[in-house]
Amino acid sequence: MRRGLLAGLACIVLAACGTSAPIPISTPAPTQTVRAQPSTPVPASPTTRPTLPAATGTPIAIDTTTWRELTEVATGPSAREDHTWTVGWAVGSTGDRPVAYLFGGRTADGPANDLWSFDLDTYTWTELHPAGPAPAPRFGHTATMVPGVGLVVWSGQGQEFFDDVWAYDPAADAWHDLPSLGAMPEARYGSCASLGPDGRLWISHGFTQDDGRFADTRAYDFANGEWADMTPSGDVPVKRCLHDCYWSTAGTLILYGGQTTGVPALGDTWSFDPDEQSWTQGPESDAPPRQLYALANSSRGSSPFDAIAFGGGSVGGGYLSDLVQISSDSISVFSSQLPDSPGARSGATLIHAGGIA
Repeated sequence: MRRGLLAGLACIVLAACGTSAPIPISTPAPTQTVRAQPSTPVPASPTTRPTLPAATGTPIAIDTTTWRELTEVATGPSAREDHTWTVGWAVGSTGDRPVAYLFGGRTADGPANDLWSFDLDTYTWTELHPAGPAPAPRFGHTATMVPGVGLVVWSGQGQEFFDDVWAYDPAADAWHDLPSLGAMPEARYGSCASLGPDGRLWISHGFTQDDGRFADTRAYDFANGEWADMTPSGDVPVKRCLHDCYWSTAGTLILYGGQTTGVPALGDTWSFDPDEQSWTQGPESDAPPRQLYALANSSRGSSPFDAIAFGGGSVGGGYLSDLVQISSDSISVFSSQLPDSPGARSGATLIHAGGIA
């Protein structure tokens, strides 16, 4: 296993594929949109908000920020890609403690469904062996920590494409197969998920072998196990997969990058406003387009940026090693090449956990 690496920005990146040098590309982000048809009624069509003008600001100064390899980390999970690594908590005799849960991914032996916890205080790995049923081996799934529920795993690909919803309960050390009712999303791989301010799990876009890529946005209610189709009737981001998304502190869903038919890597950024029921596209960026990158939310503080991304696959088929800062306010991204960065790669994971993440 490749050891984790720590940035001065307080983030840890783990695993992935690719060792070739990054290929510098500065291709304008595609502006193609697709009009999606929701499968359940949605509010009346709002007036589409305009695309924002080109960014004029500059990212925060990070010239003193460097990466540091965590050589003190003991051996843990086998090398893999397209897994999930999610910050949460573990229940112990001395109380809850911060950990990051790694689940699944694609290893040298194929899709996996092993579950590990990484102690963020001691930098040690522990393999967990929950009793009872568990999610099938998979990669390209999503995993989200949900208070009162646990580690929620949805979708992915293994022997088939999945649309199931599972939750790992740290207190019970057990997996639970959650109900999936209502306007269920089709089984898919390479989607994204994030816990919304309304307590629902929001997902957007993705890919499946039979129906290609999707452009829908849906929300899962843990109270009744029902999905709702939240896809607006106006313009939405082009169908894609291998992207990521997150809820900003301003209450908007930010979606970035990925790939679509005929375009191996996208560089566009979008913001979904649940009150306006509309997507807004951000300005073009000089950051290289990317897919299957690593993303983590970060504490804003005085910074205008609320998420960072690392690496990913490039338009030219190579791998990237830059760090991207994302601003939900301006729907903008800025790329920086930091000293001593991890090797160029895609399919990695990145976490942020308070002071260290």
